[in-house]
Amino acid sequence: MGSPSPPSSSGIDSASGPAVPSGPATSARALRAAGWLAAVAVALAVLVIVRWPPLMHADRTVAGELHRVARTSPDWTAVNRVLSDWVWDPWTMRAALVVLVGWLLWCGVRVLAAWVAATSVAGTLLQQGVKAAVDRPRPVWPDPVDSAHYAAFPSGHAMTAMVAAGLALWVLRERGAPVTWLRVVGAVAVVSVLGVGATRLYLGVHWLSDVLAGWLLGAALVAVAAGLYTRLASAAATAGPPGRS
Repeated sequence: MGSPSPPSSSGIDSASGPAVPSGPATSARALRAAGWLAAVAVALAVLVIVRWPPLMHADRTVAGELHRVARTSPDWTAVNRVLSDWVWDPWTMRAALVVLVGWLLWCGVRVLAAWVAATSVAGTLLQQGVKAAVDRPRPVWPDPVDSAHYAAFPSGHAMTAMVAAGLALWVLRERGAPVTWLRVVGAVAVVSVLGVGATRLYLGVHWLSDVLAGWLLGAALVAVAAGLYTRLASAAATAGPPGRS
């Protein structure tokens, strides 16, 4: 990934490589995207709260079909439990972010490292807050293949995976990582985000709308973090180092 980059003299980390677009326009696009993603997530939450019949029917249909498959495919169900409970568990995702923060500290970009850590914490707080506000029951089966705690909406697994994947891709892009690295990490991110959502549905511990909401909220949070960081970095670069006339 190259040698560590020293912090810039402008007071905020020099986080962007030479080929990475930056500035107010980039920040505005990220924040607009965050607004749209959040708006869709809020609309989905409202539909869940009022129990909109078409959405409830879709949730029940998907959950019921997948549960039938899970009950008749014990070996595949065991694989899904390993993927869901270990490989893509929220604590695994958070551990990956700890590694990312550690790498950023080693590179000397302390502000970006703190920004990533704060975004991860904010994601956990947002997730738990929405769960408490919506307070949606999880699917209940007479013959469950797995169990989970807390309210269902949004899926914590789906949201945490999206936050971790999104932050990793954004940070690597900000640091000017080679295209090959971006492609590899991007492929892993897509498989992880889609895969963890699929496992939660397959194991019958979430409704489809829970997973969609987790993805939406996670993506919105990453977009907000990226947009605000870019705006602050642009403002610091424009102001220049202290003492400059």
